[in-house]
Amino acid sequence: MNKITSTVLMLLLFCSSISFAQSTEVLKASALRDAKSICQATLKMNFDKALDYSHPGFLKMMGGKEKAIELLNSTFNTMKESGFIFEKSDVLGVSDVVLEDDEYRCYVEAFNQVIMDGKRIKTKSYLFGIYNAETKLWCFIDIKQLKNEAMMNQVLPNFKTSLKIPDDEMTTEDL
Repeated sequence: MNKITSTVLMLLLFCSSISFAQSTEVLKASALRDAKSICQATLKMNFDKALDYSHPGFLKMMGGKEKAIELLNSTFNTMKESGFIFEKSDVLGVSDVVLEDDEYRCYVEAFNQVIMDGKRIKTKSYLFGIYNAETKLWCFIDIKQLKNEAMMNQVLPNFKTSLKIPDDEMTTEDL
């Protein structure tokens, strides 16, 4: 390889790595935006909007979006009748975006605070995100669902990731 060819090759590799880094930063920002949309929709009990960001396999497993909305409305109405109050829902951060199995992935750290049964419950939990290039939106799955092997095989068969996702944390305090 002559000097000109090797120089051109080095420049192409350098430019492509810059382009990848810039595109992953844009994707990371969009993951943050979409995760915040879920949090806002959940606080407002707008499950139709929140489910726009759910993984299609998860929605299919629930019998479709309409059935999922019915189930969530019923569940939250029952919980509200028992004194459940959703106080806070926020996004704390987004991991690096990685390209695996021809899709961009990340995880999102979320914080929720609820009142239930005379206790304030604070949880730090994680959502696994997969970018949908067609809709230009991220779809998310609660990490707890990824840890349920039977459910996982239905939603994402043969799933593997290099992302090291922390465990959920929960604290409670009596009111």
